[in-house]
Amino acid sequence: MHDIHDQRLLIVDFGSQYTQLIARRVRECGVYCEIYSYDIDAAFLREFAPQGVILSGGPETVTLGETPRLAQAILNLGVPVLGICYGMQTLAEQLGGRVQESAKREFGHAKVTAEQPSALIGSLGATQISSADVWMSHGDKVIEVPPGFVVTASTSSAPIAAMEDSDRHIYGVQFHPEVTHTANGNALLAVFALEICGCRGDWTAENIIEDAIANVREQVGDDEVVLGLSGGVDSSVVAALLARAIGEQLTCVFVDNGLLRLDERNEVEMAFGKDSGIGNALPLKIKTVDATQEFYQKLAGLEDPEDKRKAIGNTFIDVFEREAKALPAVKWLAQGTIYPDVIESAASKHGNAHVIKSHHNVGGLPERMALGLVEPLRELFKDEVRQIGLVLGLPKSLVFRHPFPGPGLGVRILGEVKPQYADVLRRADAIFIEELRHADLYDAVSQAFAVYLPVKSVGVVGDARRYEHVIALRAVETIDFMTARSARLPYDFIELVANRIINEIAEVSRVVYDVSSKPPATIEWE
Repeated sequence: MHDIHDQRLLIVDFGSQYTQLIARRVRECGVYCEIYSYDIDAAFLREFAPQGVILSGGPETVTLGETPRLAQAILNLGVPVLGICYGMQTLAEQLGGRVQESAKREFGHAKVTAEQPSALIGSLGATQISSADVWMSHGDKVIEVPPGFVVTASTSSAPIAAMEDSDRHIYGVQFHPEVTHTANGNALLAVFALEICGCRGDWTAENIIEDAIANVREQVGDDEVVLGLSGGVDSSVVAALLARAIGEQLTCVFVDNGLLRLDERNEVEMAFGKDSGIGNALPLKIKTVDATQEFYQKLAGLEDPEDKRKAIGNTFIDVFEREAKALPAVKWLAQGTIYPDVIESAASKHGNAHVIKSHHNVGGLPERMALGLVEPLRELFKDEVRQIGLVLGLPKSLVFRHPFPGPGLGVRILGEVKPQYADVLRRADAIFIEELRHADLYDAVSQAFAVYLPVKSVGVVGDARRYEHVIALRAVETIDFMTARSARLPYDFIELVANRIINEIAEVSRVVYDVSSKPPATIEWE
């Protein structure tokens, strides 16, 4: 089999909220790609050697002198380039065209019509007599194409909606083909990646699994590996992958940190234990460790979210070190780190992102531990992880389970984490999830959970006054978890959940629903 990484595209990030989505769409075409900042250095570019480059959109304007520009080294590669929105504008401006601020910002649906024959624009179904639906989001527009370029598409408000220099294989589109609002946008990206860039399209779930298994076997040899199994999607897929790759060399450690969901310990032991179908098919050795008291001791008095995350992460390391010493042959720690973890933690080689919040499973662990790291999912987006989980034979109910943060309820209890708070939150969260499943809404939202707010509110239950804490409900809809909007759950449903929580949990006096989007808010409260 070919190395599935040897044909790859480079996604140049100019700050668009859709950059991760571009990468996911390219991978759906069967082509591997990676995201790097626009100021990527020339030496790395030559080493990376992409088959083609896609320039993302961005919030800046090329009409100002100090805003991001495309590195000349990218053009010097001599490979096809596709600029999207800001990416098209900076191509136009840098190659001798003209860009100016639009009289009116264009945001939303638009109709694009072909002006010249073009394989790229033709993939949308747009012709000179019929138009295609696209999604626009821009404040500037190209008013003159650079020398050598032709206009290939237009809209009523953007006479130059697409341009190309087919001799140099440089293309620009003002609209966003990566979003679902653009009809046949995936087809456009597929034409660019597969036909114009000439990639084979062998980035598939089956090939990813085969490649990961080969890499793990080469990395660890005959060594023993320990994995922290949480029951979440990522660690479960890692367990299935490693079990297939190295079998009995893998030991799974399930840590009960006192910050789990209701009955989660029992569910994990049943799902992956020796008597389960998964355990029989994948010879998983599982050791359960009750470290509840240890975690609560480390969390005592901590209120800052970062302090709590670090305390939980460091305690995990301590527990794993202790368990690893009880397994003398273990030399590797496996983790379910995925690509968005790496990006959001500003851990990519050339990223300029601010650290929004740290992830307990990204960065810093090897320095604290006498174990090497095995991260077979580090290159993958969540949807890719789910797909390989299904191919590996994991049940759909597990593979499509909502994400649960590594620090668990520790970042869903605002302020200091106390055992009694966790007990209340577990019960409230279980009610919320139970009702979502009962109403067939669980799979309609991307993530849903309850949050414990340590502020007291007056309530009346029966004839008695109740002065207790508040529970917030959070449900979001998202494609890539980099951006999200609050789920539009039926009001009657929210009221039902709120009534159940208040009536069944005496320690709660009020329930609220979080309608914040990401950005500006994050999905988790901490």
